Amino acid sequence: MEFFSEYAIFLAKTVTLVIAILVVLASFAALRSKGRRKSSGQLQVSKLNDFYKGLRERLEQTLLDKDQLKALRKTQAKTDKKQKKKAEAKPRVFVLDFNGDIKASATESLRHEITALLTLATAKDEVVLRLESGGGMVHSYGLASSQLARIREAGVPLTVCIDKVAASGGYMMACIGQKIISAPFAILGSIGVVAQLPNVNRLLKKHDIDFEVLTAGEYKRTLTVFGENTEKGREKFQQDLDITHQLFKNFVSRYRPQLAIDEVATGEIWLGVAALEKHLVDELKTSDEYLAERARQSELYHLHYAERKSLQERIGMAASGSVDRLVLNWWSRLTQQRFW
Repeated sequence: MEFFSEYAIFLAKTVTLVIAILVVLASFAALRSKGRRKSSGQLQVSKLNDFYKGLRERLEQTLLDKDQLKALRKTQAKTDKKQKKKAEAKPRVFVLDFNGDIKASATESLRHEITALLTLATAKDEVVLRLESGGGMVHSYGLASSQLARIREAGVPLTVCIDKVAASGGYMMACIGQKIISAPFAILGSIGVVAQLPNVNRLLKKHDIDFEVLTAGEYKRTLTVFGENTEKGREKFQQDLDITHQLFKNFVSRYRPQLAIDEVATGEIWLGVAALEKHLVDELKTSDEYLAERARQSELYHLHYAERKSLQERIGMAASGSVDRLVLNWWSRLTQQRFW
């Protein structure tokens, strides 16, 4: 016990010192940035063909001897020279990534990436979205889906690749693609709506605590956490969920009319193999396989809009990470457990 007491005191001192240093740095950064306009983000563009070429060349350098490698490079140089003489413009593929959380926070970057590519993309090009999301808030994923709809409306082919999961709001985004490609064991579907909240009104009454809910408008509040819920409120809440679900179904049907919507819009999920049978996807393949194939005939460009974080934000993230690591190390010592 004495060891743990000493360690707890040491931990408290260390955390206090780290926080004090970070507060000083944050104050200094605030003074420096005072009056400056907040910096915007930046669009980062990388050519994926170069990435694939680098992988291949690295493997060739390891497996081939000097003479073989020299002969191969000579042959490749001749091939490249012939292709340049033909001067045939290859189709372009713009690759985007969307890793969705419950608030679809990646929409902020997605909207800028789409705005940028639509200034150049034509019907001869293609947009490939690598999508990973288990869904989230209705309005957030509604906006993300609307951003993808801009690509369809501009007449640019859109392919959506799903390696792990595109469910609920994630599938709402995926269905906009003219082609949906899924890994065999990716999770798809969950075309449904859910809402849940606790109610502690009986607990409050047990302790003689009153909680007043005042509204102007009959349905300004239907279900609440602290107030006493009524059957009429529950019915209205369920009605709202049903309306949202119907809108969801209509949206999916609009972009994938081949679906038997009432059969798949039950809130169920399917793995890729079963999803193909339900017409939720068009092809079983990983995004790596699809892009490697496209790289043989096309120029692949990966777009990522990166928000520039202020010094205060970077310091805050560093502080959070430092405290988390200190607490984790302390807890690991106490419990002798490992965290992966």
